[in-house]
Amino acid sequence: MSKIVIAIDGFSGCGKSSTAKAVAKALDYTYIDSGAMYRATTLHFLNKLTVLTNPRDIRNALESLNVSFQINPANQKQETYLNGLNVEKEIRSMRVSNYVSEVSKIKEVRQELVSQQQKLGKKKGVVMDGRDIGTVVFPEAELKVFMTADLNIRAVRRQKEILEKGDLVEIKKIIQNLDERDKIDSTRKESPLKKAEDAVEIDTSLLEFDDQVDRIVSLAKEKIG
Repeated sequence: MSKIVIAIDGFSGCGKSSTAKAVAKALDYTYIDSGAMYRATTLHFLNKLTVLTNPRDIRNALESLNVSFQINPANQKQETYLNGLNVEKEIRSMRVSNYVSEVSKIKEVRQELVSQQQKLGKKKGVVMDGRDIGTVVFPEAELKVFMTADLNIRAVRRQKEILEKGDLVEIKKIIQNLDERDKIDSTRKESPLKKAEDAVEIDTSLLEFDDQVDRIVSLAKEKIG
Protein backbone atom coordinates (compact mmCIF):
# COMPACT_ATOMS: atom_id res chain seq x y z
CA MET A 1 0.00 0.00 0.00
CA SER A 2 1.41 3.41 -0.97
CA LYS A 3 2.04 5.96 1.73
CA ILE A 4 1.27 9.67 1.68
CA VAL A 5 2.16 12.86 3.53
CA ILE A 6 -0.61 14.40 5.65
CA ALA A 7 -0.18 18.10 6.46
CA ILE A 8 -2.35 19.56 9.21
CA ASP A 9 -2.26 23.34 9.70
CA GLY A 10 -4.34 25.74 11.77
CA PHE A 11 -4.56 28.02 14.77
CA SER A 12 -3.28 27.25 18.27
CA GLY A 13 -5.70 25.29 20.43
CA CYS A 14 -7.64 23.69 17.56
CA GLY A 15 -6.46 20.25 18.59
CA LYS A 16 -3.93 19.87 15.77
CA SER A 17 -1.29 17.98 17.72
CA SER A 18 -3.57 15.55 19.52
CA THR A 19 -5.52 14.94 16.31
CA ALA A 20 -2.36 14.44 14.25
CA LYS A 21 -1.04 11.94 16.80
CA ALA A 22 -4.28 9.94 16.70
CA VAL A 23 -4.39 10.00 12.88
CA ALA A 24 -0.78 8.79 12.72
CA LYS A 25 -1.56 5.96 15.15
CA ALA A 26 -4.65 4.91 13.20
CA LEU A 27 -2.69 4.75 9.94
CA ASP A 28 0.53 3.41 11.51
CA TYR A 29 2.31 6.56 10.30
CA THR A 30 5.07 8.60 11.93
CA TYR A 31 3.93 11.73 13.76
CA ILE A 32 6.16 14.81 13.58
CA ASP A 33 5.31 17.63 16.01
CA SER A 34 6.60 20.75 14.26
CA GLY A 35 5.08 22.96 16.96
CA ALA A 36 7.17 21.20 19.60
CA MET A 37 10.24 21.84 17.46
CA TYR A 38 9.57 25.58 17.48
CA ARG A 39 8.75 25.51 21.19
CA ALA A 40 11.99 23.66 21.97
CA THR A 41 13.90 26.19 19.88
CA THR A 42 12.22 29.01 21.80
CA LEU A 43 13.17 27.42 25.12
CA HIS A 44 16.74 27.06 23.85
CA PHE A 45 16.85 30.73 22.88
CA LEU A 46 15.44 31.79 26.25
CA ASN A 47 17.94 29.66 28.16
CA LYS A 48 20.82 31.11 26.17
CA LEU A 49 19.48 34.68 26.55
CA THR A 50 19.53 34.99 22.77
CA VAL A 51 18.91 38.52 21.47
CA LEU A 52 16.30 38.05 18.75
CA THR A 53 17.53 41.06 16.78
CA ASN A 54 21.17 39.93 16.78
CA PRO A 55 22.01 37.70 13.75
CA ARG A 56 25.19 36.39 15.39
CA ASP A 57 23.30 35.43 18.57
CA ILE A 58 20.69 33.63 16.49
CA ARG A 59 23.28 31.80 14.41
CA ASN A 60 25.20 30.69 17.52
CA ALA A 61 22.03 29.45 19.19
CA LEU A 62 20.99 27.44 16.13
CA GLU A 63 24.43 25.84 15.87
CA SER A 64 24.00 24.38 19.37
CA LEU A 65 20.39 23.27 18.81
CA ASN A 66 19.39 19.61 18.69
CA VAL A 67 15.70 18.73 18.85
CA SER A 68 14.60 15.10 18.86
CA PHE A 69 11.64 12.92 19.82
CA GLN A 70 11.53 9.77 21.94
CA ILE A 71 8.78 7.51 23.22
CA ASN A 72 8.48 7.64 27.00
CA PRO A 73 8.38 3.97 28.14
CA ALA A 74 6.32 4.92 31.19
CA ASN A 75 3.34 6.28 29.24
CA GLN A 76 4.18 5.27 25.64
CA LYS A 77 3.83 8.90 24.55
CA GLN A 78 6.17 10.75 22.21
CA GLU A 79 8.03 13.47 24.09
CA THR A 80 10.38 16.28 23.07
CA TYR A 81 14.08 16.39 23.86
CA LEU A 82 16.33 19.45 23.64
CA ASN A 83 20.03 18.65 23.43
CA GLY A 84 19.40 15.30 25.09
CA LEU A 85 17.12 16.53 27.89
CA ASN A 86 13.37 15.86 28.16
CA VAL A 87 11.67 19.29 27.92
CA GLU A 88 8.10 18.17 27.20
CA LYS A 89 6.66 19.99 30.22
CA GLU A 90 8.81 23.11 29.91
CA ILE A 91 7.93 23.78 26.27
CA ARG A 92 4.20 23.84 27.10
CA SER A 93 4.64 26.59 29.73
CA MET A 94 3.36 30.16 29.31
CA ARG A 95 6.99 31.31 29.46
CA VAL A 96 7.58 29.60 26.12
CA SER A 97 4.10 30.38 24.75
CA ASN A 98 4.70 34.11 25.21
CA TYR A 99 7.76 34.04 22.94
CA VAL A 100 7.27 31.17 20.50
CA SER A 101 5.63 33.29 17.79
CA GLU A 102 8.42 35.87 17.96
CA VAL A 103 11.08 33.17 17.61
CA SER A 104 9.12 31.32 14.92
CA LYS A 105 8.98 34.32 12.60
CA ILE A 106 12.79 34.63 12.43
CA LYS A 107 13.92 33.69 8.92
CA GLU A 108 16.97 31.69 10.00
CA VAL A 109 14.92 29.69 12.51
CA ARG A 110 12.30 28.76 9.94
CA GLN A 111 14.89 27.83 7.34
CA GLU A 112 16.67 25.50 9.77
CA LEU A 113 13.54 23.77 11.08
CA VAL A 114 11.83 23.50 7.69
CA SER A 115 14.95 21.78 6.37
CA GLN A 116 14.86 19.30 9.26
CA GLN A 117 11.13 18.67 8.79
CA GLN A 118 11.48 18.02 5.06
CA LYS A 119 14.19 15.45 5.72
CA LEU A 120 11.92 13.69 8.24
CA GLY A 121 9.12 13.45 5.68
CA LYS A 122 11.14 12.31 2.67
CA LYS A 123 10.07 8.68 2.90
CA LYS A 124 6.40 9.66 3.33
CA GLY A 125 4.07 7.86 5.71
CA VAL A 126 4.10 10.89 8.02
CA VAL A 127 1.58 13.19 9.68
CA MET A 128 2.89 16.65 10.53
CA ASP A 129 1.03 19.54 12.09
CA GLY A 130 1.92 23.21 12.31
CA ARG A 131 1.19 26.50 10.59
CA ASP A 132 3.00 26.26 7.27
CA ILE A 133 3.15 22.52 6.64
CA GLY A 134 0.84 22.47 3.61
CA THR A 135 2.09 25.77 2.19
CA VAL A 136 5.86 25.66 2.79
CA VAL A 137 7.16 22.43 4.32
CA PHE A 138 5.17 19.97 2.18
CA PRO A 139 3.42 21.96 -0.59
CA GLU A 140 3.07 18.68 -2.53
CA ALA A 141 1.43 16.78 0.37
CA GLU A 142 -1.27 14.43 -0.85
CA LEU A 143 -3.64 15.48 1.96
CA LYS A 144 -3.79 18.94 3.48
CA VAL A 145 -6.10 19.88 6.35
CA PHE A 146 -6.68 23.32 7.87
CA MET A 147 -8.19 23.29 11.36
CA THR A 148 -10.06 26.21 12.92
CA ALA A 149 -12.09 26.75 16.11
CA ASP A 150 -13.68 29.54 18.13
CA LEU A 151 -11.09 31.55 20.13
CA ASN A 152 -12.84 31.05 23.49
CA ILE A 153 -13.15 27.31 22.94
CA ARG A 154 -9.48 27.13 22.01
CA ALA A 155 -8.57 28.99 25.20
CA VAL A 156 -10.50 26.54 27.38
CA ARG A 157 -8.73 23.63 25.68
CA ARG A 158 -5.32 25.21 26.19
CA GLN A 159 -6.08 25.94 29.87
CA LYS A 160 -6.99 22.28 30.36
CA GLU A 161 -3.75 21.20 28.65
CA ILE A 162 -1.70 23.48 30.94
CA LEU A 163 -3.62 22.30 34.02
CA GLU A 164 -2.88 18.66 33.15
CA LYS A 165 0.82 19.55 33.38
CA GLY A 166 0.36 20.94 36.88
CA ASP A 167 -0.02 24.68 36.23
CA LEU A 168 -2.99 27.05 36.39
CA VAL A 169 -3.24 30.12 34.14
CA GLU A 170 -6.14 32.60 34.03
CA ILE A 171 -8.38 32.13 30.99
CA LYS A 172 -8.06 35.86 30.13
CA LYS A 173 -4.29 35.54 29.82
CA ILE A 174 -4.65 32.50 27.59
CA ILE A 175 -7.18 34.26 25.32
CA GLN A 176 -4.85 37.25 25.04
CA ASN A 177 -1.89 34.98 24.27
CA LEU A 178 -3.76 33.02 21.58
CA ASP A 179 -5.12 36.19 19.99
CA GLU A 180 -1.67 37.77 19.84
CA ARG A 181 -0.15 34.59 18.41
CA ASP A 182 -2.87 34.39 15.75
CA LYS A 183 -2.06 37.93 14.61
CA ILE A 184 1.72 37.39 14.61
CA ASP A 185 1.50 34.02 12.88
CA SER A 186 -0.92 35.27 10.21
CA THR A 187 0.94 38.48 9.38
CA ARG A 188 4.61 37.49 9.67
CA LYS A 189 6.78 37.83 6.59
CA GLU A 190 8.30 34.34 6.78
CA SER A 191 5.87 31.47 6.14
CA PRO A 192 2.67 33.08 7.48
CA LEU A 193 -0.17 30.94 8.78
CA LYS A 194 -2.68 30.52 5.97
CA LYS A 195 -4.87 27.88 4.45
CA ALA A 196 -3.42 26.14 1.40
CA GLU A 197 -5.68 26.45 -1.62
CA ASP A 198 -6.21 22.69 -1.80
CA ALA A 199 -6.64 22.14 1.96
CA VAL A 200 -9.80 20.73 3.51
CA GLU A 201 -11.03 23.07 6.27
CA ILE A 202 -12.35 21.50 9.46
CA ASP A 203 -13.93 23.63 12.22
CA THR A 204 -13.43 21.71 15.47
CA SER A 205 -15.45 24.08 17.71
CA LEU A 206 -18.35 21.66 18.12
CA LEU A 207 -16.70 18.43 17.00
CA GLU A 208 -15.91 15.57 19.33
CA PHE A 209 -12.26 14.56 19.22
CA ASP A 210 -12.96 11.10 17.75
CA ASP A 211 -15.10 12.68 15.02
CA GLN A 212 -12.35 14.98 13.78
CA VAL A 213 -9.84 12.13 13.83
CA ASP A 214 -12.22 9.83 11.94
CA ARG A 215 -12.84 12.48 9.30
CA ILE A 216 -9.14 12.98 8.57
CA VAL A 217 -8.46 9.23 8.57
CA SER A 218 -11.31 8.80 6.10
CA LEU A 219 -9.90 11.55 3.86
CA ALA A 220 -6.47 9.93 4.05
CA LYS A 221 -7.81 6.49 3.08
CA GLU A 222 -9.50 8.04 0.06
CA LYS A 223 -6.14 9.47 -1.04
CA ILE A 224 -4.28 6.23 -0.30
CA GLY A 225 -6.90 4.09 -2.01
